[in-house]
Amino acid sequence: MNDILQRLTETIEARRQASPDSSYVAKLFAKGEDAILKKVGEEATEVILASKSTHREEIVYETADLWFHCMVMLAHHGLTAQDVLKELARREGLSGIAEKNGRKEK
Repeated sequence: MNDILQRLTETIEARRQASPDSSYVAKLFAKGEDAILKKVGEEATEVILASKSTHREEIVYETADLWFHCMVMLAHHGLTAQDVLKELARREGLSGIAEKNGRKEK
């Protein structure tokens, strides 16, 4: 499963260098962080609406869009899905309450 995330990360990085005229990803990067974040917000809203509709295929489709745009946002900051997976692994086995309380200490 990590293979698809790695391939997608590589594709995003390659397209980042492309012409905005030929690549949606390049166009997002050219427009800057606000445009990227706007797409993340739009896609998050679409996930919520899909979930409320209870159409499983739509939920999956919209979640894929959200994850993709989150990966573009991560790339904007020099991060990857692997960084998020490492954080999830760190939290594995922790109580959600304990993890949240640990954040207050920082």
